[in-house]
Amino acid sequence: MKQTLAEIYDYRQMIVGLVRRDLRGRYKGSVLGFLWTFINPLLQLLVYTLVFGVLFENNAKPNFYLYVFVGLIPWIFFSSCLTGGCGAVLDQSGLVTKVYFPREVLPISYVTSQFVNMLYCFVIVIAVYIFGAFSSVDSAGFIWGLREGFSFLPLLSLPLLFIIQYLMCLGMTLFTSAITVYVRDVRHILGILGMLWMFATPLMWFKDTFDGHRTIQTLLICVNPMGGLIEGYHNILYYGKWPDFVLLAFGLAWAILALIVGTLVFNKAKKRFAEEM
Repeated sequence: MKQTLAEIYDYRQMIVGLVRRDLRGRYKGSVLGFLWTFINPLLQLLVYTLVFGVLFENNAKPNFYLYVFVGLIPWIFFSSCLTGGCGAVLDQSGLVTKVYFPREVLPISYVTSQFVNMLYCFVIVIAVYIFGAFSSVDSAGFIWGLREGFSFLPLLSLPLLFIIQYLMCLGMTLFTSAITVYVRDVRHILGILGMLWMFATPLMWFKDTFDGHRTIQTLLICVNPMGGLIEGYHNILYYGKWPDFVLLAFGLAWAILALIVGTLVFNKAKKRFAEEM
């Protein structure tokens, strides 16, 4: 294990190079290029504003479209790693069969690239967060003050959520990218799983929706690896309060488990990557 970590560190410039290549090539050939990193979340915000704020106005919570949006960006990072990360090794078969390097570099660079893209998108999320914070209005409809009970201090806990989610996505990508080399159907299965997982995560529904059904609530919030994390993002960026650290503990436990299992499976499977390709 120590030798693998040392090798990965020695190839850190390769990881940086692959991340840069992915970020630059993401919108290669498009007129607006890198600006799409910010335009995409803005367009999604407009869509959710239209759907939830105008066409299907939800009166259960104020600015429901903001609630959906602040959870959507972290979910896109997770979903990208779930459905796209499985091809992190297989899609680089030319490198794997011709050049020696620690194979862990590929899933690490993929997850890091998706993570950096999420951080860029958080420029829009923070703008939405500030709008949500100063949403007290006077009789004339002008925004004039900080929302009651809202605090900026919980932002200090945001890096903790980033770290937990990054570790979880890395462990998951190590596992799925190794399995996909041997079983190509995994890519299609994960696409369906990702859709089901999204509806089982509190993106468009609230934790108190299942207050009368504690078992369902526990399954969807605590047993669901992303449940506690998305709730944490909502607490910080929508409600302006500290995340539930008990739920984050569940998320951290899932992240550590995913990283351990993913590392073990990847380490065993990587020996025959070149043969299988």
